[in-house]
Amino acid sequence: MLGELRGKARARLEPAHWDFFEGGAGRETALAENVRAFGRLALLPRVLRGAGEPDTAVELPGARASTPVLIAPTAFHRLAHHEGERATARAAAAAGTVLITSMASTTAVADVVAAAREVRADAAVWFQLYLQPRADVTEALVRRAEEAGCTALVVTADSPVFGRRARDDRNGFHDLPPGMAAENMRGLPGAPPDAPLDIAMSPALSWDHLRGLRERTELPILVKGVLHPDDARHAIGEGAAGLIVSNHGGRQLDAAPATVEALPRITEAVAGRIPVLLDGGIRSGADVVTALALGAAAVGVGRPVLWGLAAEGEAGVARVLAELTGQTAHVLALCGARDCADLNRDQVVLRGARGVAGG
Repeated sequence: MLGELRGKARARLEPAHWDFFEGGAGRETALAENVRAFGRLALLPRVLRGAGEPDTAVELPGARASTPVLIAPTAFHRLAHHEGERATARAAAAAGTVLITSMASTTAVADVVAAAREVRADAAVWFQLYLQPRADVTEALVRRAEEAGCTALVVTADSPVFGRRARDDRNGFHDLPPGMAAENMRGLPGAPPDAPLDIAMSPALSWDHLRGLRERTELPILVKGVLHPDDARHAIGEGAAGLIVSNHGGRQLDAAPATVEALPRITEAVAGRIPVLLDGGIRSGADVVTALALGAAAVGVGRPVLWGLAAEGEAGVARVLAELTGQTAHVLALCGARDCADLNRDQVVLRGARGVAGG
């Protein structure tokens, strides 16, 4: 089903926009490895456990989701469909899951949350945030997210500079078409009249900036882009409510490992103190369950959601979430698990080899 939606999306999108959504940094090694790495892993089922029908619900900071499949932050949904992030938000709310809406959304965060809550009054929307070099800009964005009703912040920490993406360079795609903009960036301190401020990346940003953010909001903060266990420990010390193991969908450091290969060391370092999530490469319920068995509390899905949105709008996003959630429940049952936490790392093994993955 995902392959069908991917084919429809490719046929409907302008080539430059397809490449923007599909592309990665450098030679796109990290992008490809995110998917391939799951193919190198197998699940060992447990039998005769009397587990009954599995419960797919998960408890997360600022949200209870009916499925461990969340929508990862991705930019510019109106490139995929004219309703953009509003359609994505309604589908996420109907599925009972979390939408992590991007700071680079083509719909303002207040409108994204409003669309989700048209469907379900308690729909959870998290706001993805790039810390900005100017503290007043960061603070203004956080206030907007708070006032919109977001229930958590997701700080993307793996982008001191923009990734180099050959497809975008080849297509000359470096700005949105007329009539579209990163709407969250309008009206901020230093923004030109009637125009959005550019999103700034800075290698000077540090844990001090995260600490300053933590002092200015009561929303739970998840740190996204963590691949090194020492950074995971540091984030816990700084009061992070959760971590997201991510290599930015292969769009930043092309030499980065696949996220599922980095996951075991992160969950070992965290040792259950805060939830660990993963994004990158999820294409099936077996992938979801593999990540859960390796210690993830939930996973984020990016490109497949965009395929669904481009192919069929809100209904396409709903199909993606329903398919992945249904597959996840089926694989949990086949593995003898009663819920998303009823799995162990020793149920994940390398194909064609002995031993536990990540062991």
